[in-house]
Amino acid sequence: MAKTADLDVAYVAKLARINLTEAETQLFQKQLGSVLEYVEKLRGVDVSQVEASAHAVPMFDVFREDEPRDWFTAKEALSNAPRQANNLFIVTKVIE
Repeated sequence: MAKTADLDVAYVAKLARINLTEAETQLFQKQLGSVLEYVEKLRGVDVSQVEASAHAVPMFDVFREDEPRDWFTAKEALSNAPRQANNLFIVTKVIE
């Protein structure tokens, strides 16, 4: 694990193009140091007798079986569309 001094908050902020004040840089460096100290404490915990798990609670699928059913026709689906053409929705362009 890297030491706190090795992780330079100002350098990482520059890479991320985040402008931090000197006070913010010092605060975040201190907070990062606290996080790393806590991680070091966690490394000292003996977990050799703990069974590995992917989730803390049991996980199961709740999917229903696929069943064919009636659905909208194109005309019904487009009935409330503010703009339409050739059985298609017309939407505002979102790419510049």
